[in-house]
Amino acid sequence: MKVSVLQENLAHGLSVVSRAVSARSTYPILANVLVSAEDGRLRLSATDRELGITSWIGAKVEEAGATTVPARTFTDLVSTLPSDTIDMELVVRTQTLQLSAGRSTAEIKGIDAQEFPPMPEPDGDGGIELPVDDLKEMIRQVVFAASRDDARPVLTGVLITVEGSTMTMAAADGFRLSVRTYELSAPVEEAIRAIVPSRALNELARVVGDGKEKVRMVLPPGRGQVVFTLKDVEVRCQLVEGSFPEYQQIIPAGHKTRTILATDAFLKGAKQAEIFARESSHIARLNITPGEGKEPGTMVVSAQSDETGSNEAKVDATVEGDAVLIAFNVRYLREVLEVVNGANVALETSAAAAPGVVRPMDDDRFLHVIMPMHLGK
Repeated sequence: MKVSVLQENLAHGLSVVSRAVSARSTYPILANVLVSAEDGRLRLSATDRELGITSWIGAKVEEAGATTVPARTFTDLVSTLPSDTIDMELVVRTQTLQLSAGRSTAEIKGIDAQEFPPMPEPDGDGGIELPVDDLKEMIRQVVFAASRDDARPVLTGVLITVEGSTMTMAAADGFRLSVRTYELSAPVEEAIRAIVPSRALNELARVVGDGKEKVRMVLPPGRGQVVFTLKDVEVRCQLVEGSFPEYQQIIPAGHKTRTILATDAFLKGAKQAEIFARESSHIARLNITPGEGKEPGTMVVSAQSDETGSNEAKVDATVEGDAVLIAFNVRYLREVLEVVNGANVALETSAAAAPGVVRPMDDDRFLHVIMPMHLGK
């Protein structure tokens, strides 16, 4: 292998793929990044067997070839090299990658590329295409609700379903549920149902960048994998096995009180309450009161702690229905309000012991269900 590449391009590619490098594996090859020169491009790949990321970089390839080198060593070295062309050449007999840039030279000892786990490219046809920005928004609005507890692996993933032209992402951790839908430009021939690890979706959102580029999602038959492909980046991961809960049963069919208020004001009240709720099981009380005459309704968000004190934040609201006093985990409230798009949000409630539903006023594609907390005396 003999190849030349710009330092900034190589550094960027390594920053993308290094997120899939295994940090604790007993297999040395998984701590390495695959460096492959082919067809006028440099391919960088890393995997921990569950998540794999590939980045392609424009390069001048004089001689094709491949090797693997320690990801941390390679990344740290490239970041210190001058902003210039880096020339790399592989000594096949010793699997040593020689680098030179400006007045700097280095040699990195590698492992034969044949020992690297195979990462076959997905089929060129089929799959689902959707714009990068829409995909990132969908991920942002659901992935935070996935469980972080490996005791129930199925809840650490995000359920992705596609029926006709409707794509849905759903995540739940037993205390909350986030659901986001999206209308595809064309219907699919066969319905899709897959549980994708939330970690993989988080990494996908980080590496796809911004812009009008489209992402293609493919589920290769029989592999138990999903592959997301862009022009210069590919993210693949193993699907989570198991049956995702029938989350539609969790969504309340109706409500007795609907409280409409400014998203920013609600979020600010939740953040203030969280300061005091940290030492009291994260409990925040919402005291919702309808308006009388020309007076607007109100929501009072409050929290208290024996150690640090208490606070109340009063927010004007349009309240449709009965007064209600209900408590939620304030962190859950804050996290959902941070991903709501739109100036106003609705909170739908039925009773102090019943789930609440958060919906943006101007976007029916998103909803979030939060289980209530016990108010006590």
